[in-house]
Amino acid sequence: MHISTIERRISTAIILMLAIVCAEARPAGDYVSARDLFNQAYNDAFGPKGSSFSYAVNIIGLYKTSGNVWMKGKKQYFVESRYMGWNNGRELYKLDKKKREVEIHNANSPKRDKYSSKFTFSPDDFTYTAGTNKQHIIITLTAKPGTKGNIKHAKIYLNRTTRHPESLRIKVLFFWTTIKISNFKSGGIDDDIFVFPQNRYHSYKIKDLRPN
Repeated sequence: MHISTIERRISTAIILMLAIVCAEARPAGDYVSARDLFNQAYNDAFGPKGSSFSYAVNIIGLYKTSGNVWMKGKKQYFVESRYMGWNNGRELYKLDKKKREVEIHNANSPKRDKYSSKFTFSPDDFTYTAGTNKQHIIITLTAKPGTKGNIKHAKIYLNRTTRHPESLRIKVLFFWTTIKISNFKSGGIDDDIFVFPQNRYHSYKIKDLRPN
């Protein structure tokens, strides 16, 4: 699977997952609504303190991957067995260890991935409901009628004790993708982690795909 395909799947899942991360441990009933929970968590996750976690992705049993990611505002850094990525808010560096190749993209350009416009996420495009089972608080997102995006449903499972995310399921078009979350931490993210360490990969082929 091409790295751009991997990136669009994982990035979509990560954005949805982080949107419901809880900053405080409070019972589900203390929230005014599922959307209020979502908004508070969304603002906290994308705020100045950042967050990090491990993930395991399973796309309907056809493709699996796992790794670690660090997020802070628009900045991202992720590590997998074959792929790595650094987004410093201006440039995106995508590294393929097998090909020994690094692609450089404008981080804010939709051209960095031809599929990005099809897998965008806007919180206002969804309705929100909340429920519980024995282990989890479950936030369900359902796309409103007429929504153009390809994400139609999502379910986020929060540990009832820690309020940390443990699992996410999203429906993109006609298939479900499952993401398991572990080792979640909020805060303590140094901006240096988002800077591509060019001296470590000086032997890699560089493909600068930024517009001239």
